[in-house]
Order: sequence, then structure tokens, then C-alpha cells
Amino acid sequence: MTAIDLQLPRRLVEFTLDETPVRVPEGSTILDACKAAGKDIPTLCHGDTLTPKNACRLCVVEVEGARALAPACSRVAEPGMAVRTDTERARHSRKIVLELLASSTDLSTTPRAADWIKEYEAKPDRFGPDAARVNEQPKIDNELYVRDLDKCILCYKCVDACGEQWQNTFAISVSGRGFDARISVENDGPLTESACVYCGNCIEVCPTGALSFKSEFDMRAAGTWDEPAQTATTTVCAYCGVGCNLTLHVQDNEIVKVTSPHDNPVTHGNLCIKGRFGYQHVQQR
Repeated sequence: MTAIDLQLPRRLVEFTLDETPVRVPEGSTILDACKAAGKDIPTLCHGDTLTPKNACRLCVVEVEGARALAPACSRVAEPGMAVRTDTERARHSRKIVLELLASSTDLSTTPRAADWIKEYEAKPDRFGPDAARVNEQPKIDNELYVRDLDKCILCYKCVDACGEQWQNTFAISVSGRGFDARISVENDGPLTESACVYCGNCIEVCPTGALSFKSEFDMRAAGTWDEPAQTATTTVCAYCGVGCNLTLHVQDNEIVKVTSPHDNPVTHGNLCIKGRFGYQHVQQR
């Protein structure tokens, strides 16, 4: 049976995007309009299942008449506005953001980061070897997932996914201020002694690999992680009757991690501990 969208129709908003007239449904953001128009706007903190936090400022665009650059991920499109996405001012701002992030954070597992650094001619090394870094070893205190704070850009997506936007567990938050700010559980203790329920929804939204499956972390360390060689098959979780969709990522005939489609009306990308991590019985010999 085909699902029918029963939402009320929305009026269209017309404005110009890089001097081209566009029309988007009322309430759409500039980033939504850019995606619909096929424009590639870099962003890290934006999540398609989360309310924008405007944390990374990588998606900024220029809005005619506005004093400051606007974050495309949260700025709602308005009738008659004129938006330019590729001005010298916007590109320079993105370049600086990339330089600051890459000089203080390990972006080696951040999708497309290297391409953006090359595209915007960012030079993170110009800040020197003393740029602030966490310089901590990855936290491996359980068998399900790893926390690597050297890769964290403080985008708050994991905090929102664990908090009021999805899981409502509130196991993780931001502690400290300035250069000492970091994602942490209560009392900065082991994950096993926290309120974490190991749903892994924080991993699902993490844009940099600061949170990763233990299986992926181990394979990367061993040099065997080969994402292009992996296949992804979507199926239905068999643990209960909710009907959550699982996407099984398989390499060399072994399940290496499990995700969930973000556009699924049941899960919206979220799973429980059984759905995300309880797949070992499938491949036991």
C-alpha cells in the first residue's frame, strides 16, 4: 500500500537565488532552496532530522540588504529576497571557518572536508603547530561505539539527538567553556556509568566521525575499512512489531554497521540498541 501525504498544501514563496527566480514551499530554508536548485552549499552542523543549531557557520550566504552573512540552514526564505551563494564575501567566510576547524580538529573522517578545503583554498597550517587541540586518546570504554574528541567540532547534533529532539535520555551535554568545551557525560566519567541507553542515534547524526561504531573504528585502525566496497541493504528490524527500517552495511559478507533511512516515517533515522547493534547473531557461524 502506498503512503499518502495528508499534509495541507503550502503556499509558494518566490525570491531570487543567484539572480535566478526560484519558488519554494512556505517555511523552506535557503538551504532547502539551494538543494532544490542543485547548488552545492557546504555544511557540517546541519541535520535533516534535527532543528538547525547554526553552529558551524559553513553554509553562510549573502542576503541583499542584510548586514551580516546568513546561515542558509536556518534562514527561512522570504518573498522578494535576493540571495547570493557564491560571492567573494561568502567564500572568504567559508574559507576561514574551514581553516579554523581543520587547524584545531581532525577532519580526516569528515566526508567531503578535504574537497571543501581544496575548493576554497583554505590553509589550516598557517595557524601554526600550536593551534588548540584536545589531544586525547579515543575513549574506548564499551564494545559498541567509540568517542574521539579530537574529531569533534561541537556541532551539538549528538546533544540534540540524545536530548529533547529525539531520545530524551539527556546522557550527554557540553561541559567547559572556550577551548575547554567538549562533549561529555555526567562527571566526565565512562559511558558505561552514564545514563546512555546505547541507541547510537548520536552516531547517526555525527558529521565528523567523532562518534563511530567500534567495528568501524577497529577496521579503520587495521586499515581494512573500505567504504566504496560496501553494499547497503534496507530491511525491517525483526526484534519487535514497530517496523523500524534497518540499512545493513556489508563488507566482505560481514555486517560492519547498521543505520536507518532518515526519510522513514517510523524511525526518521533513529533506532534502539537492538536495532542498531544487535546484528551479530545474523553472521555467527
